[in-house]
Amino acid sequence: MEEARDLSSLVVGGGLALGFVFGVVANRANFCTMGAVSDVVNMGHWGRMRMWLLAIAVAIIGANLLFHAGLVDLTKSIYQRPSLNWLSLLLGGVLFGVGMSLAGGCANKNLIRVGGGSLRALVVLTFLGISAYMTLKGLFGQWRSSFLDPVSVDLGKMGLPDQSLATVVGRAAGLDTGTALMATLWIVGLALVAFVFKDKRFRANATQWTAGIVIGAIVAAGWYLTGHLGFGENPETLEEVYFATNTRTLESMSFVAPTAFGLELLMLWTDKSLRVTFGIATALGVVLGSLAWALKAKTFRWEGFASFDDLRNQLVGAILMGFGGVTAMGCTVGQGLAGVSTLAIGSFLALAGIIAGSAATLKYITWRAERD
Repeated sequence: MEEARDLSSLVVGGGLALGFVFGVVANRANFCTMGAVSDVVNMGHWGRMRMWLLAIAVAIIGANLLFHAGLVDLTKSIYQRPSLNWLSLLLGGVLFGVGMSLAGGCANKNLIRVGGGSLRALVVLTFLGISAYMTLKGLFGQWRSSFLDPVSVDLGKMGLPDQSLATVVGRAAGLDTGTALMATLWIVGLALVAFVFKDKRFRANATQWTAGIVIGAIVAAGWYLTGHLGFGENPETLEEVYFATNTRTLESMSFVAPTAFGLELLMLWTDKSLRVTFGIATALGVVLGSLAWALKAKTFRWEGFASFDDLRNQLVGAILMGFGGVTAMGCTVGQGLAGVSTLAIGSFLALAGIIAGSAATLKYITWRAERD
């Protein structure tokens, strides 16, 4: 029993530390997926987008090298399940993208803003968490499970044991599992790195490329923490389990469902069946890391809503992000970094939906502003 508590404490403490570093780096470098999409759509500037793509590349390379070395089993993650719920992933991704554009940032960005003194972001996260919880276990969850999740493709019937792009490549090219994984890993990873660093301005911006590398490494470290260090024997059942994760399997950085579980913990604090988990700890760590940087850089300031229209847009965006993030099984970090790092086909679908929803909404907002 003592060993189980030690492993849970290790996972939670490690998650808090990873989240803290994430918050510091993201605040310092202005790491924001919605901002990256906005820069490209409205100004044709790719600086922040290259930072995000570099983080994806590093996360893919790091996670799959750990997998190839046998240190973590990514096939047991929620992203690699052989049932491809393509409608949930796409629609959830689109709605999340719409929501984050209306709210001016995703779950990760709002955690960073809370650390910087934004009460507006705190309200957004509260409504996001309520919406996410309703999608996990409440009214929205009934709609999701009844109408969206059943629309799926069973990859197992096609002879594919998981959703990995490497598995598909291996089957198509007749390669063994290890060779297909390494080939896919280096082709995707190096292609992203080459695209990112071909831009001279980005190469000269040490803050951005350093942030991309560190954030990508944090995602890989999350897999190692929960999937290797936090993997052990349950003293009560004698089964091998993943300690201190909400999904009961290995996890990495993600912020929508953990925000919901964090609210649940606060509201039901005396319920001894609830515990601080890796996801909750990482979300808290991001806020604390952002706060630390804001105080150091003297950028901390209290912020509220600018107007009623601002309040309305933020709340609608938060509700859409909560529903979309759970339905798509992750946010710009949960799917856009952690999910994609496993090379899961569903994660690429969700990410495409997020980008498409965000880009379309940003164009609509610009059109409305120009018309008015």
